[in-house]
Order: sequence, then structure tokens, then C-alpha cells
Amino acid sequence: MFNFTTLPPLSLYIHVPWCVRKCPYCDFNSHKSPDALPERDYIDALIKDLELEIPHVWGRTVQSIFIGGGTPSLFSADAYDRLFSSIRALLPLNPQAEITLEANPGTFEQQRFADYHALGINRLSIGIQSFNNDSLSALGRIHDSTQAINAVETAYKSGFDNINLDLMFGLPNQTMTTAMHDVNTAIALEPSHISYYQLTIEPNTEFYLHPPELPNDDPIIDWQLQGQALLEKAEYKQYEVSAYARNNKQCRHNLNYWQFGDYIGIGAGAHGKISDAAQQSITRRVKQKQPQAYIDSAGTKNIILNEEKLARKDVGFEFMLNALRMSAGFPTPLFYQHTGLPVSHIDHALQQAEKQGLIERSVHHIRPTKKGEQYLNTLIELFLPE
Repeated sequence: MFNFTTLPPLSLYIHVPWCVRKCPYCDFNSHKSPDALPERDYIDALIKDLELEIPHVWGRTVQSIFIGGGTPSLFSADAYDRLFSSIRALLPLNPQAEITLEANPGTFEQQRFADYHALGINRLSIGIQSFNNDSLSALGRIHDSTQAINAVETAYKSGFDNINLDLMFGLPNQTMTTAMHDVNTAIALEPSHISYYQLTIEPNTEFYLHPPELPNDDPIIDWQLQGQALLEKAEYKQYEVSAYARNNKQCRHNLNYWQFGDYIGIGAGAHGKISDAAQQSITRRVKQKQPQAYIDSAGTKNIILNEEKLARKDVGFEFMLNALRMSAGFPTPLFYQHTGLPVSHIDHALQQAEKQGLIERSVHHIRPTKKGEQYLNTLIELFLPE
């Protein structure tokens, strides 16, 4: 089906599903934390989950780890110490691996974060969303603007020098002034990375059932462009639709996703994608979503909620869906290296995209044009399987 001569890089995603409170816009697999967090049982389940994945990735080195949620900073450093010990025993881990932990500004304690850093966690992604108290309240966040700023300062004091700040625009009651204040405040804190993205209303969220009043599209486009200009002026280089980095501190874990790399997914509701050279296949797996069902099924195949092998006809679209998000595009040989298919597999769609001025391409490289970035959905649709 595929012709893998080499396998793509391998990452590890770990999902921690609990939050202090679920935000009304969040469509991730997150649940309000119980009074007694089952930290030990959940770490046990993660280890058993990883053990079942090992035969599929035997001998491959993990290049990055991302601990997402939920709010992973609810778990103690001792819990992660036990988990990392098992990871290192089960899998080769690149000594220079990027290891990211997502954190909520309302859960920051300096000693805890210093302990995280001592374990080898070397990157924090802090869910700021806004520095405006009215916006934070409308989003259902548990922190205020002072706590947001303090969280970043605490991260620096704890030893972290690679920090991402999540920032949203298009919020209820937001204005150009408050939106740009958010961007300028984030820049002043000098993180290495800023994710700047629009609030979208997703199904299965509180906002979907009870929509807030949002600004219309025209000012939102202005805020996006003005925000981008401020970030670029402050030397944050845009390298993906909503990602900006200084000093080449792009998120390596996310780059692996966007380049159609492989990733093990462990944790409640975690997704994984693994290429197999022996079977010449690409398999996606999703784990049990409910935390208790996940814990109860640990160590058995019942932990897998869904498993499917990607069809050859779908792989070109799947690759381009991610790769075209990157401003710089991708080296043409990467398509073959990460899909096991020749680039001629998508040649018709590439020709159409080029005719419409949506991509630039050569023998060596393919990238979206400014027009392609502006009409990204239209561009991606060209690669849908017929």
C-alpha cells in the first residue's frame, strides 16, 4: 500500500483530562476535577497504555513529548517523575527532546514548577487567553490578569526559558484597544513563543448551546492583521497559521504533527498515528474518552476506543491538511518520506492549486502563497479524495 524506506519522526502525546472547571468554549476531552484526583491510578493507567504501544514503535526514538489537557499542572511533580521513569525504561528518548507541559495560570506554585523543571520538562505552554478581566470572565477562566502575569514570572523564576503563551482574539465584548493590549502585554513578557488564534464556537460546548455575543467578522480580521503586525515587529516570526516564535523556538512537537510525523497518544481520549514499515501501513488509534473507563481498561485492548488504517486515497489529503498550515511549506521529498507515496499521487491537485495562485512549487519545495494562506480552506479542499 505504501513504500516506507524510512519512518517519520516519533513524538509522544500524554493527555491529562481534568480541569478545575471546564471552560464554556472548550471542546477538548476535559472534565471537572473530582475532589480526590485519582493521580496514582491514572499514572498507572498511562504506563500500561504505553506498554501496549511499544510493539508498534519498537526501537524508535521519541523526539518530543507534549503533556496536554485538561490541566496537566494539576498533577504533582512526583507523579510525572514516576511516569518519566517508565517512559525512559520503555522507549529511547532523545537527550535533546522538547518536553512541553500545558499549564493554567490559576494553578501556578513556584516550587511545583521548579520541580517540573528539575524532572526535565523544558517547555511550558500557558493558557493565558487574555489579559483583560472582562474577557477572562466571559471565557469562564479561573484566573485574572494579575495571576496571568504572575504565572509567566513564576515560570521564569522556576527555571523555564522556553515558554508559549496562548492568546485569543474575537472574544465577547472585545475591542481593537483591548485586543491589541493583550498582544502588547504578551510581547512585553518576552516569551519565546506566542499562539495567537481566533475564538471559534465548537459543537458540544456550552458556547454552542448558549452562544455569546461576538464581534462581527470585519473587526476580527483587522485585529488578526494588527496583532500579526505587532508580533512581527517584535521579531516573532509566524511559521504556522496561529504560531509565532522568536529565536527559532518553534514548537518541535507541533511541527511534527504538521509535517505528518508519527505520534503515540496515551491518556483518556488521546489520538495517535503510527506508520509501520513492515506492514506498509499507517494506523490511527483513539483511547477511551471517559477517565474512569480509561483507568478501568488499562492494560487491555479495551483501552482502544477506535482503530483504523488510513486508506491510500486519503493520505495525500491528510498530509496536506497539516503541511499547508506552515508558512514556509515543506521540502517536496518530505511528502514521500512521511507518506510512503510519490508526490505524483497529488499532482493533479497541485496543478490546480498552482493555477489558482494558491501555492508556489518547485522540484525541491512546496509552499502556500499569501493568497493560499488567506484562502486556506479552499486550498486544502483541492486535495480531498475524489
